[in-house]
Amino acid sequence: MSGVSRFGVSIETTLLDRFDTAIKQKGYKKRSEAIRDLIREYLIMKEWEQDIETVGVLSLVYSHHSHELQEKLSGMQHEDHDAVISSTHIHLDRHNCLEVVILKGNSSIIKKISERLSSTRGVKHGKLIMTTTGSGLD
Repeated sequence: MSGVSRFGVSIETTLLDRFDTAIKQKGYKKRSEAIRDLIREYLIMKEWEQDIETVGVLSLVYSHHSHELQEKLSGMQHEDHDAVISSTHIHLDRHNCLEVVILKGNSSIIKKISERLSSTRGVKHGKLIMTTTGSGLD
C-alpha cells in the first residue's frame, strides 16, 4: 500500500446498521476492510467490462450418466486450450459430478467459453465466478 487516505461518508443510520451487522457476520473486524473489499469488487467488475485479461472459475454440475457428456466437455476445453488453464473433475455422489474449469484471457472469451460449456445438453448447472489477475489491486 503506497499510502492511506481517510474520507468521510454520509449514510443513513439504518443502512449503516445493516452493513455493520452483515460485515460482522462475515468476520470483518473493521468497516475499512469491508469497504476496501467492496471497492476491489467494483474495480474487478469494471475490468470485466473493459475486456482485458481476467480470470474466471467455472463450475459445472452434471450427471455422470449423461451419455458421453464428460468427453464432450473435455473436447470443448481442448478447443479452447489457450484459455483453459486447468480443470478438475470431482465425484459428488453416485450420480453427479462437479467439473471446475479455470480460465484466463479476455473477459469476452471467458464468458463465451463458459456459456458454451454451461449450455451443453446434460449440464444441470453452470456458474462463472469472475475475478482479475490482481495486477491492478495493490
